[in-house]
Amino acid sequence: MTKSNGSVVVPVERIENAILFIRGQKVMLDADLAKLYGVSTKVFNQAFTRGKDRFPPDFAFQLTDQEFRSLRSQFVTSNRRGGRRYRPYVFTEQGVAMLSSVLRSKRAVRVNIEIMRAFVRLRRLLASNEELARKLAALERKYDAQFKVVFDAIRELMAPPTPKRRRIGFLVSEAAAKYGH
Repeated sequence: MTKSNGSVVVPVERIENAILFIRGQKVMLDADLAKLYGVSTKVFNQAFTRGKDRFPPDFAFQLTDQEFRSLRSQFVTSNRRGGRRYRPYVFTEQGVAMLSSVLRSKRAVRVNIEIMRAFVRLRRLLASNEELARKLAALERKYDAQFKVVFDAIRELMAPPTPKRRRIGFLVSEAAAKYGH
């Protein structure tokens, strides 16, 4: 994100790296959003709590204890001084859009615009990968159906021959001698 003078306020990579996948949704943590908006997590969550009625569960939700433990283990966060003592809130793309009605600073508006753009880029990237995977699967199905006979013939040619060989050595027709007991 750039200011009018061209300097970067929030690097795009920083926003994209803050987008997580939880409960099948792309979300951002309250602490990451607070950093992007330039406020403390406490101040951010106070503003969120004041306008909480604007955030249905598909816009924002609090992580479960298990999700929080899993997240902490992924990021190896501290349990000691300065560590987070409560479960964080996460915000979906719609929740981030709604934050602009709760956080009214000019920076919050500019950051929100960049976050929305990052979500759109991510959605386009995922859609293009899904489209590519569908096309590849279709080609494989088409390819396999048309060339099945060729593949079967090639497999037969590649299979090692199984000639009938005579065993090397003496062939004895009597029972083997028992040694020992």
